Amino acid sequence: MMKRPTLEAVAAYAGVSRATVSRVVNGQTTVAPKIRDTVLRAIDDLGYVPNPAARSLVTQRTDSIALVVSESPTRVFSDDPLFSTVIRTASMALEAADRQVVLMLAGSARSHARVERYIAGGHVDGVMLISMHGADPLPTALSRLRVPVVSYGRPPVPANLPYVDNDNVGGAEAAVRHLLGAGRRRIATIAGPQDMVGGQDRLAGYRNALRDGDGRPSVAVGDFTRESGATAMRRLLAADPGLDAVFAANDLMAMGALRSLRQSGRRVPDDVAVIGFDDIEAAEYTEPPLTTVRHPIFEQSSAMVRLLLGLYENGTADPVILPTELVVRQSA
Repeated sequence: MMKRPTLEAVAAYAGVSRATVSRVVNGQTTVAPKIRDTVLRAIDDLGYVPNPAARSLVTQRTDSIALVVSESPTRVFSDDPLFSTVIRTASMALEAADRQVVLMLAGSARSHARVERYIAGGHVDGVMLISMHGADPLPTALSRLRVPVVSYGRPPVPANLPYVDNDNVGGAEAAVRHLLGAGRRRIATIAGPQDMVGGQDRLAGYRNALRDGDGRPSVAVGDFTRESGATAMRRLLAADPGLDAVFAANDLMAMGALRSLRQSGRRVPDDVAVIGFDDIEAAEYTEPPLTTVRHPIFEQSSAMVRLLLGLYENGTADPVILPTELVVRQSA
């Protein structure tokens, strides 16, 4: 079997010291361009591949980033495109930065402990947290470790973590004000989970706008799934058969609401106007096409990666809040 070329073999082939080859391999800029080119040609001619473990000892880097999703596998790999979009976009941005992604699911106490042990073991250079609930222990636990951590969305517990979020409150306010401007007065909401910051903020935006319009709140809480939206819509109709609009805290719940409204014999938007939140691809293809608040998922995911890499290089980073936009279609 052919032996794998060593660092010493590359040094002999290039006519330089082993230390010089090591500096080139590890990306140091202290090597003269001509010598660097010679070493790179030797690496290419010999087919040398750096030993990642040895390289990590020199650079104190693993070039791996943990993407931790605080949900069960069933939820992450469901029909909710948020998770796949965030994972895909963040992975592409990290790949462009020559980093490897380690996807970890933390939907239970046992998996929380496993994730904490893995990160404490020095296997990754940084952590991105997604979809945290309530008193999630990971933000506080990871903040004690010497590893950069950023959050997709504002953390639900007090923790000194940089984060990238979108204007959930402002987006919800814009949606409800649009309904008020269209003459709707009995506006209900299907709120998201109240142990998640996004669910809390979108409900706060609904209440703010309704208070300004002298409306009476009517709230049912879902869990961001299509089924929970359908169930919540039935509850709202039972409580107020004369409601004329509903704001759902995400598009999947809005789609469930459309189904329940159709089953109840109500026309959208003639009888009841519907607005969602996120502007997922399917929103344009509902019947009727869904008016929604655009959540900049691609931009937020990419910004999260930039925030983490900046935190790794500079040691500090400020929170980032991205704007939302109301996308008006035929449902409202």
